[in-house]
Amino acid sequence: MSWFSFDVVPKTFLGVDVGSSALRVVEVGGWGDRRTLKNYGEIRMRTMYKEPFRSLEKSALLLSTNDIARALRGILEEIHSKEKRAIFAISDFSSFFTTLDLPMMKEKELGDAVRFEARRHVPLPLSEVVLDWQLLEKTKDRRSYRILLVAVPNEVVNYYEEIARFAGLNLVALEAEIFGNIRSHLKDEKEPVLLIDIGSHTTTVSVVSNGMLRISHTLNMGGNNFTERAAKSLGVDREKAEQEKAQKGIHLAQGNVRILLPLVDLISMEIQKVIEGFEQQKVGTVRKIVLSGGSSKLSGLREYFEKQFGKQTELIAPFQSLLYPPLLEDTIKDMGPSYAVAVGMALRGFE
Repeated sequence: MSWFSFDVVPKTFLGVDVGSSALRVVEVGGWGDRRTLKNYGEIRMRTMYKEPFRSLEKSALLLSTNDIARALRGILEEIHSKEKRAIFAISDFSSFFTTLDLPMMKEKELGDAVRFEARRHVPLPLSEVVLDWQLLEKTKDRRSYRILLVAVPNEVVNYYEEIARFAGLNLVALEAEIFGNIRSHLKDEKEPVLLIDIGSHTTTVSVVSNGMLRISHTLNMGGNNFTERAAKSLGVDREKAEQEKAQKGIHLAQGNVRILLPLVDLISMEIQKVIEGFEQQKVGTVRKIVLSGGSSKLSGLREYFEKQFGKQTELIAPFQSLLYPPLLEDTIKDMGPSYAVAVGMALRGFE
């Protein structure tokens, strides 16, 4: 899924992830089938904004594009990158996903049919969004096509275009975050996988099968909610709450009460709904869970989900397909969940 793509294939691409808690950049070089990690860098948003924020809310489309562009230029200077071609990730929170069925027809007619049907599914006038779609499969009775539809508001697309322009970058493509996660780790998975991307403000729960997105839901909850609950329950400030959360994870307690579990269980309820929604399609059974996003590293969370759902659960490892100095092994492993989207964006350039 991409917009504004061009057929040029340079040796190096930047993947840019403008998250709600950090701005991350990955530079990947490649020739043939070899992909090499050349650079990476990030800046935490709290260095620019004292209060936490939610990116791309309608009420505040938000962070100044000039501020983000300036931070982006700063990262590129710090990592000594001269590359200008970049692929930006669009927040899943700002994207609309749905699947729909269309009757059998000539494939060349599908584009018009998808656009016509989109009016019934997209909650905005089509003149206000950029549409993209992907043919998932023909249904088992071969009487219809199953289509994945993606819509992104024009104002969101314009936002990222403006950042790239102010930063002096050539915007090669825009792509929803979820596809960065898929490309960086799940592209070769044949069996259905449940992907849980836990960011600072939102959690996106998706099912990916054969490298394709089948179903996706975004929950308005993330790592900041854990921090706020810890701060309130323990009667401490946000900085201290962050420290306590990092040290004790889901076992953080006040007395005998583990104070983060109610929020984790809300995510679990969304997970269960997504699994059931996918398996009702009767196209497969979820066998494994993969955790992504900075907040997915919360101590005890992986084990909790594994026990609750009885499925193998692992942290995403987006750098596994890249060449990098062995000296970086421990660092790369630790930062993987936070950088999965940016890595996937950079790899998009080689397709």
